[in-house]
Amino acid sequence: MAELAQEVLTKDVHKKEAAAGDGTERTRATKIYTPLVDIVERPNDILVVADMPGADENSVDVTLEKNVLTIYGRVEPVVPVDHRLAYAEYGIGDYERSFTLSDQVDGDKIEASMKDGVLRLVLPKSEKARLRKITVKSAA
Repeated sequence: MAELAQEVLTKDVHKKEAAAGDGTERTRATKIYTPLVDIVERPNDILVVADMPGADENSVDVTLEKNVLTIYGRVEPVVPVDHRLAYAEYGIGDYERSFTLSDQVDGDKIEASMKDGVLRLVLPKSEKARLRKITVKSAA
């Protein structure tokens, strides 16, 4: 068991570069990465947590159009003045990921917050999609 835990702790995590499969051309000459996300369904909403290192609340756009939720984050490389990058193992680039939402999500009430490179989206469920407890009555 301890060996498995150690293996998990030392596992390398690499950023996945997004595929440019939709035929669109970008106006910004930088790599685009797909942010890793966790999605948690809760009784009244869905929580999406996206890892976007280097991005902040001023560089992230979240849009919803035709039930497609798109996350886009711009990241500028930071090189100190009078220095040049000799070697880099960590890729710097923008982030982009899209999700198609069902009608069970109330798009007008989506909330987004950003802290330390982690984007949190709360997608409230519509009233008809929420879990309701139905009281069972005794039959006479």
